[in-house]
Amino acid sequence: MDLTQKTNENIRFMVEEIIQKLKMATAAAMNPEHFKLERYEEIKDIYDLVTSKTNYSISEMEAIVKELGDLRK
Repeated sequence: MDLTQKTNENIRFMVEEIIQKLKMATAAAMNPEHFKLERYEEIKDIYDLVTSKTNYSISEMEAIVKELGDLRK
């Protein structure tokens, strides 16, 4: 695939790849086995934030994933 060409097909390909990568990163960060019970309150705060909204910007999702990553064992 030649991504130097501006086509709808290339846009579709790139967006699907970005979505796939984001899901993979999020899933790895949210594996329950990676968190200690001592971090429960911090995790609960993030949970409350996540469940309080239906949509997130990319920067918000990145911040959430980063926070979860910082809380991992």
